[in-house]
Amino acid sequence: MNFAQTAGRRRATLALRYLVAVLVLLVFLFPVYWLFAISFKTPDEIFSSPPVWVPGQLRLDNYLVLFTEGDAWTIWNSLVIAGVSSVLAMGLGTFCAYSLARFNTGGETLAMWIISQRMIPPIVIVFPVFLAFVFFRIVDTFGGLILLYTAFNLPYVIWMMRGFIVDIPLELEESALVDGCTRWQTFWRVVFPMARSGLMATAVFTFVFAWNDFIFALILTRTEVITFPVQLTHYMGGQSQFWSKISAMSVLGSLPVFIAVTLLQRYLVRGISLGAVKG
Repeated sequence: MNFAQTAGRRRATLALRYLVAVLVLLVFLFPVYWLFAISFKTPDEIFSSPPVWVPGQLRLDNYLVLFTEGDAWTIWNSLVIAGVSSVLAMGLGTFCAYSLARFNTGGETLAMWIISQRMIPPIVIVFPVFLAFVFFRIVDTFGGLILLYTAFNLPYVIWMMRGFIVDIPLELEESALVDGCTRWQTFWRVVFPMARSGLMATAVFTFVFAWNDFIFALILTRTEVITFPVQLTHYMGGQSQFWSKISAMSVLGSLPVFIAVTLLQRYLVRGISLGAVKG
């Protein structure tokens, strides 16, 4: 086989790979496109047969009705709850992870026990949590859900950040201590900058966990702090489905996560491939 034939086969193989990649990409992106398309369609276009692949015009009525009826406010509720709980979980969890990584607090047994708490199915503990919330009168409050999501995400944050901190050479901290830094200064000037990639990646996943939660929000909210996933279920009934509202609310609810992932995407691959697997 001469050089021209070899080069031709390589080009054909490469073209086939690109074609397969494009087809797979289209399969995964089509549901996203269809969601966006429905959010701009009229009721006639939504239920048309054969289906209308492209909306006749970009109608914003489906979005405007969410704001006029106040439904879009639930996205703000989710943003506050997920954002504040993620910040608290990251702050507390990072300090706990540093203690486990550098001082071997509790040994390996404590670290394994902590991550095991994250493996408990939420449905198992939702009823006792509800009774506790009723006793302390924090049902349907921002503080109650923020406290719950912070506690629920702490094991994940501790386990992930422990792995990242263990990867940081101990000699760097020892050098900073010899140069006169306190333990607190060493953490902020050495550990924190070097663990920043892991911190950002863990924060994204923590935020997504809190944002997507349904079971706790469904049981522990009533009218004041309804979150985005719970609000979506209000458009689904036994007799009819409000597909225009469902699609428009889904698009709005996807934007915060999309923005967070887009801004911090360079940290995500490192967050998946490093810290956790070495913990």
